[in-house]
Amino acid sequence: MSIRLATTADIPALISLIEASIHGLLARDYNPQQVESSLHYLFGVDTRIVEDGTYYLVEADGVLAGGGGWSKRLTPFGGDQAATQNAGLRDPAVDPAVIRAFFIHPDWARRGIARRLLVHCEEAAKDAGFKRFELVATLTGLPFYAALGFREVETIEIHLPDGVTLGGVKMIKP
Repeated sequence: MSIRLATTADIPALISLIEASIHGLLARDYNPQQVESSLHYLFGVDTRIVEDGTYYLVEADGVLAGGGGWSKRLTPFGGDQAATQNAGLRDPAVDPAVIRAFFIHPDWARRGIARRLLVHCEEAAKDAGFKRFELVATLTGLPFYAALGFREVETIEIHLPDGVTLGGVKMIKP
């Protein structure tokens, strides 16, 4: 397994990874309408974190097994198509870094990829001066993040443009 920075040339592969991850893993906790709506309106590539150099890919046996990153931006979650986009910068002296856009291919789930990726992201964010982390977890990701030291702050509902609601959990880690 290797971890490397994503580039804009990786975007087509990332789109495929995200679709496979959402269809294969999110479907355990959300109904088919929520899965499809989330792919259309929420989950997708966030080109800003790729361009910022804070999004990483994990390759295993020559294939893309996962991706995830952290952000110094105000955007809490969502791809380019999401209404949550905010290009403003966080101040590492007072704001937490945001753990963002973790997607694991279902064929590679539960093999330690997300854990390695999260540790890598936390170290990179610390190197950039951040001391705390936050994220919005899906119901599917909640147990993973809780096991790695994140604690629940509040349950949220994400209202998508087609009227579908997706449950999530805001979490923090000091």
